[in-house]
Amino acid sequence: MDVVQWFGAMQAQDVASGHWSLGVRCAGAAETDVLAAFERRELVRTWPMRGTIHIVAAEDVRWLLALAGVRALTGSNRRREQLGLTLADADRAVAALDSALTGGQVLSRTQALAAIVDAGVDTSGQRGYHLLWHAAQTGVVCIGPQRGTDQTFVRLEDWAPKQRSFDREDALAELLLRYVRGHGPVGLRDFAGWSGLTLNDARAAAASNAGRLVPLTDDAEALWATSDLADLLRDGGLAPGPVVALPGFDELILGYKDRGLHVPDGAMDAVVPGGNGMFRSTVVIDGVVAATWTRTLRSKRVDVTVEPLRPLTTSESAGARDSLEQYAAFLGRELRLTTVGD
Repeated sequence: MDVVQWFGAMQAQDVASGHWSLGVRCAGAAETDVLAAFERRELVRTWPMRGTIHIVAAEDVRWLLALAGVRALTGSNRRREQLGLTLADADRAVAALDSALTGGQVLSRTQALAAIVDAGVDTSGQRGYHLLWHAAQTGVVCIGPQRGTDQTFVRLEDWAPKQRSFDREDALAELLLRYVRGHGPVGLRDFAGWSGLTLNDARAAAASNAGRLVPLTDDAEALWATSDLADLLRDGGLAPGPVVALPGFDELILGYKDRGLHVPDGAMDAVVPGGNGMFRSTVVIDGVVAATWTRTLRSKRVDVTVEPLRPLTTSESAGARDSLEQYAAFLGRELRLTTVGD
């Protein structure tokens, strides 16, 4: 939970990627440890900002929804109309889910949709997804723990009754603080893009963090850092970063409006082939993507193919293997590694 709260929220559109985003940042963790944190109700997946699924600490769901999730909910009228749904339909679906999940029930996606249908609301096409999303945005449900490959839903009030509370000014300040310490140095436009909040909100949050966060230059587009990181940078900078195998949809790439710091010129097509929104897993060296990788799960091993974007040195290749060995251990499998071009 500490890692998630450090970041504020972590991308989790893809379940397996979300698990490894946590695992790679928790030395020695196994996927079973991550799953256990969801089962213990410490972590949940929901749509706290930008209408996108993230992993968040269970106790942070409501204040994040009140701060950032409400913007996506307010802007959903047009999408609802496109789907042929009314606000009354959405409210009826929420009420049906609230009733079906009362008492700590855990429903599969199929069961949750069936409860909505029983209430007389059409869930065909994309309607079902939208109605589940709407129920989460209103704070009635959140995504529950995985049951095999099945997505589940739970009632937030039952699943995570203890919630932190902030007024809006303090919530803005808290979210920016978490974002900068997890992503910095970073610009306020990056924060606005990541959170779905406005640039004015970002500026107000920065003002509220005076002393904890500092701009590294005096211009309007300054990068911001925690005061500790700013001191390190002034004292000579940071040591080169490690070689790390990251999943697709990781914060290192999706957490920034400007991805040029981490993705070399011309490499975005390799990371997101065809610009289809499906981010591939990457090998990152000193914060910069140097290769992509794909996996195939077997019964006792994971087959990984690495595709370098440039020639890798011997030490870089060894570092990539080491990180992928950690990934295989995270899954409880052996690694079979193939590097294209070797």
